[in-house]
Amino acid sequence: MEHNANMEHDSLISSRPLMPIPAAMPSATRPVETGRVALGMAEADAWLAGGLRRDALHEAYAAAREDAPGAMALALLIAWLNHALDDRAILWARELSCPSLPYGPGLIELGIDPATITLLLLPDSRAVLRAALDSVRQGAAGAVLIELSGRQPLLDLTATRRLALAAQESTTMVWLIRGEARPMPSAAQTRWLLAHAGAGHAIRPAFDLTLLRQRGGREGLHIRMEWDRDTASFQPSPAPTEQPLPGFMPAVATGGTGTAREDRAA
Repeated sequence: MEHNANMEHDSLISSRPLMPIPAAMPSATRPVETGRVALGMAEADAWLAGGLRRDALHEAYAAAREDAPGAMALALLIAWLNHALDDRAILWARELSCPSLPYGPGLIELGIDPATITLLLLPDSRAVLRAALDSVRQGAAGAVLIELSGRQPLLDLTATRRLALAAQESTTMVWLIRGEARPMPSAAQTRWLLAHAGAGHAIRPAFDLTLLRQRGGREGLHIRMEWDRDTASFQPSPAPTEQPLPGFMPAVATGGTGTAREDRAA
């Protein structure tokens, strides 16, 4: 599988075959505690009253087209932190037409177990939103990631309210990852703008984040942080560098065909 060594992070997925999606995913078999996912950075966690809510809808917007992979990586890493508190699967819904292909070794390099992720490749955004909402309502996944690009007329305030309500009822963390789109009114608990941050220490992926909205809380937080796989947490990031260091393994392939088996649903 081809990949671009200059990419710091992009959509991530398993290099191993994923389990097939059953016709009807079972609901959670035991109650799931509500709470928050701490990022591991004192300033950010204090700003967020202890972390990101686990039973809520969150949004990550890419500041520019090239920042979309970073927004996806951020959501997946936070979903992985949530998985440490909730052993339910991570479900990722995206369109078949997405230009990039996930790169398994990059996922493993970040310390994420590919077996926790179920990928849905769907024909269009309507199918993505329908499958994501059904999955959130069923409660079989601890986190549901919805990757969409461009203007999405179907993703209006009513649609996000449905997602937010389902997230609260099933105690599921939901992420809307938006590329090539402007922030719009929604029912999200938090809304983030992600910009290019260069490479952090060694080969750690780095994120430049601005908190655009927090329902019932403060807004305007601006932080630079990077992922530390050894501690499975985010750490303050140093001044950016423009190129990743030699030996960096990207997390997505940008051409060719994938070796993992994807689950396709209509």
